[in-house]
Amino acid sequence: MITYQIEEKIGAEEFRQVLVNSTLGERRPVNDPERIAGMLQHANLIATARDNGKLIGVSRSLTDFVYCTYLSDLAVDERYQKSGIGKALIRMTKEHAPKAKLILLAAPKAVGYYPKIGMSQWEQCYILDNVEDLK
Repeated sequence: MITYQIEEKIGAEEFRQVLVNSTLGERRPVNDPERIAGMLQHANLIATARDNGKLIGVSRSLTDFVYCTYLSDLAVDERYQKSGIGKALIRMTKEHAPKAKLILLAAPKAVGYYPKIGMSQWEQCYILDNVEDLK
């Protein structure tokens, strides 16, 4: 039985494992336990999906709850994908910050998913990895 909830804290290893099992681990520091722990420590909205207690999906966000919510990780174990879990986690995240615009950067393999569930694409996004790149 799959249960959904907002959790204050989740274990770093179970988070790492769902990242690996979802393919999102290809773009996350799954071999750096300190960074994984820090990612969880500083998130302030975590929605989870569990199958009989086992973490199978997570939506990890940073939000001010009134203007913007950055959904930084949406990961669902590949064995559970295409069953509505990702959409349910996005819905739960949005419902916990209803006034805030939900923002995310799609992983390459998920680009086609978000328009299918009703999200709008926004082309004006920029990133900066290294401060030395500022001119």
